[in-house]
Amino acid sequence: MVVALGLGFPLHQCGPRKLLGFRVSGGARGGGCGADDLGGGFPSFLPKEVHNIRDPSARSLAQRIQRLPVQVGFSESCIMSSCVTPRVCRDANPVVLLHCFDSSCLEWRSAYPLLEDAGLEAWAIDILGWGFSDLERRPPCNVASKRNHLYQLWKSHIGRPMTLVGPSLGAAVAIDFTVNFPEAVDKLVLINANVYAKGTGVLSNLPKSMAYPMASLLKSIPMRWYAKLLIFNGISLSRIVDYTNVGRLHCLLPWWEDATVNFMLSGGYNVAGQIKHVRQKALLICSERDNIVSNKLAERLHNELPNASMRKVADCGHMPHIEKPYVIAKLIADFAQGAAAAPEARQHSQGVDTISCKKQYIA
Repeated sequence: MVVALGLGFPLHQCGPRKLLGFRVSGGARGGGCGADDLGGGFPSFLPKEVHNIRDPSARSLAQRIQRLPVQVGFSESCIMSSCVTPRVCRDANPVVLLHCFDSSCLEWRSAYPLLEDAGLEAWAIDILGWGFSDLERRPPCNVASKRNHLYQLWKSHIGRPMTLVGPSLGAAVAIDFTVNFPEAVDKLVLINANVYAKGTGVLSNLPKSMAYPMASLLKSIPMRWYAKLLIFNGISLSRIVDYTNVGRLHCLLPWWEDATVNFMLSGGYNVAGQIKHVRQKALLICSERDNIVSNKLAERLHNELPNASMRKVADCGHMPHIEKPYVIAKLIADFAQGAAAAPEARQHSQGVDTISCKKQYIA
């Protein structure tokens, strides 16, 4: 089941952008913002298999991936760290998008342009050990290293309190980061949060001779296909093929297996005890048809987070930011920009609301 946590790809889009009422405003301000699309080509550091991807949104976002230098204490030299940077910086605080277990910034290919259309300064960050960063020197990829790397990237290139968005295991990354560096986080958005798992479980006790075959299984095509069937309902064979090409692209980098084994053997995330220490305002988004994380765990997290509201998305599986990008972009934009809650949400003392994509966002 853990194999599927980081995988998910756009199943369909659900309605025209004009219904969202997004507005673009603000001016350029330098830093990592204002990046071009690299002339329509792919960055040279991406595996050559990127050319096999057919999904237009994936191809478009892949063309925008950059590597930024990040100096970390556990490495003698900078780590050239992969991310998608905003074209324009804003006066308001940025939105920083993490991804799921063993995934990459390409996970946000459908929702990212919608967040830009909403006038947000959006960053899509690859967590250390996953994605497309240069890990030729094989830095440690345990929880402490992932946390420190994200902080140094934020400090060097973003530098303002952010709305931090974490889906699935990315929610555990976000909570761990927020508790350790509260000054860097203004708000939290947690999507189908996988925060009660106790690390990597039995995997952390594997000898290396067994860990590497497990990692190879993780990136295998049959396993990735199985994950798609768990995450999406009614997915066609042609889409499974293309989504698999997208989802395992980062696994083709030469250091992926070493980084994955390092994380597996380190024990992984265990943030259940940190939840009560989160003081930031949080938005929980959960899917009513999530086959990976139980809705009961979403309710538990809602009760344990001191300052949280929750929105439920109907007719959707584990990856709503990919399956229903228009809905999720609207929720993130409204929350980040401080929009008032919908009247029906205010009628519930705990801030729970159910959103049906079919009813509200299809013309």
